[in-house]
Amino acid sequence: MGIISVVMNMCTAISFMAKNHYFGRNLDLYYNYNEQVTITPRNFQLDFRMADCRKSHYAFIGMATVENGFPLYYEAMNEKGLAIAALNFPKNAHYYAPKKDKINIAPFELIPWVLGNFSSLDEVQQEVQRLNLVNINFSKELPLSPLHWMISDKTGSLVLEPMADGLKVFQNPIGVLTNNPPFDTQMLLLQQYSGLSPKNPEKGFAPNIKVKPYSLGMGAIGLPGDMSSPSRFVRAAFVKQNSVCETDEVTEVGQFFHILSSVEQQKGVTEVEEGVYEYTLYSSCLNTDTGVYYYTTYQNRSITAVDMKKEKLNQSSLITYALEGKEKINYQN
Repeated sequence: MGIISVVMNMCTAISFMAKNHYFGRNLDLYYNYNEQVTITPRNFQLDFRMADCRKSHYAFIGMATVENGFPLYYEAMNEKGLAIAALNFPKNAHYYAPKKDKINIAPFELIPWVLGNFSSLDEVQQEVQRLNLVNINFSKELPLSPLHWMISDKTGSLVLEPMADGLKVFQNPIGVLTNNPPFDTQMLLLQQYSGLSPKNPEKGFAPNIKVKPYSLGMGAIGLPGDMSSPSRFVRAAFVKQNSVCETDEVTEVGQFFHILSSVEQQKGVTEVEEGVYEYTLYSSCLNTDTGVYYYTTYQNRSITAVDMKKEKLNQSSLITYALEGKEKINYQN
């Protein structure tokens, strides 16, 4: 199997506004492709298949597999505070033939194209109608995967979904994206859970019957707990929208990872085939205000950080950091 065709499977992405703006995701798979934290500096030449190459552009950082010198990003943010993540969108994603009056970008080029060219969500929205996601494989060995994308900055989020009847652009007031069904259907299904609350219910289910809660958290009875995409969408939305934390960097980053933990997958609960299980390979948290990329892995729950702005961003070569994959236990005695 090729990297492009399988690198995104069941995943969850969120955009979270506290004192700073954070963006990130869980990458859920059953194997890895030697992904690394990858910084694309301003003068790394971006060669697009059908669009003009960019010899200079905004710098950006994210998780990627580098193949033949080209960074295949899973999610990333640029130095201006714009962020984007790609998630699997099987049986719905549709790519198109080239069009003369459009900007023809291959799906694996979309993240570098967005982050290299645009400084804000508003700029993306002004240009996205000219975008045409062309059906061009990265290589014979690396075919395209069916994807959709969430793009965010501190002003909001939007979702791009290439469908058979055209490229759909949705405003995303929830700041959450999973996989299927399409985003507008996810928002419709969310209405089923409008009665959920972080508070305990105060009244019984009938005027003449008093039913008192016997436990905290009973206002959220009915919140789905399975690993399916629609359930993860609802659970991530509920946890994120009701999240509170102190306004310091360490606490906010920790809270972001706690939100992602509410939808993480543990080995053994999602079987892909006999004896093979999908799980959360890594979780990421991108502070779009400071340019710091935080991550944890399944084997290492300690938070590791890479600061894009500490690098020489005017150079022309990619900068990569291998993941800290082993658990670090802090012994207190």
